[in-house]
Amino acid sequence: PPRLTTRASAAMLCLPRGGGDDQPGEEWAPDASGASSLTKGTVYIVGTPIGNLDDLTLRAARTLREVDVVASEDTRRTAVLLRHLGASPKKQLSHHEHNARAASTRVVELARGGATVAVVSDAGTPGISDPGALLAAECAAAGVPLVPVPGACAAIAALSISGFAAAGFRFGGFLPRAGRGRREALAALVADERAAVLYESPHRVVATLRELAAKGAGERRCLAARELTKLHEETARGTVSELAARYAAAQDEAGKLRGEFTIVLAPLAEEEVAARASEARDAAQDEARDQLRERLATGQPLSRAVREVAAAVGARRGAVYQIALELKDGGQE
Repeated sequence: PPRLTTRASAAMLCLPRGGGDDQPGEEWAPDASGASSLTKGTVYIVGTPIGNLDDLTLRAARTLREVDVVASEDTRRTAVLLRHLGASPKKQLSHHEHNARAASTRVVELARGGATVAVVSDAGTPGISDPGALLAAECAAAGVPLVPVPGACAAIAALSISGFAAAGFRFGGFLPRAGRGRREALAALVADERAAVLYESPHRVVATLRELAAKGAGERRCLAARELTKLHEETARGTVSELAARYAAAQDEAGKLRGEFTIVLAPLAEEEVAARASEARDAAQDEARDQLRERLATGQPLSRAVREVAAAVGARRGAVYQIALELKDGGQE
């Protein structure tokens, strides 16, 4: 495609050719010459390749060629992408999890000054398991226009080849590495009836699969996708327990695993959903019976006991009333 021009030159931005971290020097000023399809003072959230450089959309490529400033999670990595696109050298602003607040403030300043800013992460879409959410919030609060430029997403890519019927799904992203937060996140994934998608590093994938199995998902169908859209992309299918054993053996043989994983858990089968619902109803009835027995024994009026217990256990008032009648008729045995 024809090379598109940018609205600001490297000379104007006082940066060495090829881009780099935010440097002191002359302030950015919009270039009045040169056509652009972008809107001044706007921040573009741009999806970048998750592996294969051809993952980049035509719109994202055009945006990165035309913007004045690129806020990058890793400026060196982004410089490679910009060179691949034949983009003119431009200002890069370092934006990552350790400087997110300061970088967000700087992006707002640049946009208010009329600059067009593209925000990119190392791979995928900023703000989705990557830095960017705070920056978007700061721009929104400051009234700076935000425009999404969608791109490749590992979660959607893996879900699309999973073969799991999923009208909706739970996205877990990268789980906490340890502690209570990790335990709660794993438990929530297993408890959810929908399909679930999470990301995991090669160093923790075996442990994560084993923990999912230990929490009751061992027989749940699963897809593990490694290095999506890259040269050594691979996918494996089986139950959670089977994949845990597979990757544990591969890790033992090779010494370590390589490449990030996207894990997709299948939604629960209809039979399992029905069984869980039945168990929940039984548990609620048992709890209602225990609470009613205690309240009626103290002389609390039946109508009040039914109303309060139904609210407490989340059961229908009619069902709780029937239990109360059974207790009254049976002498609360």
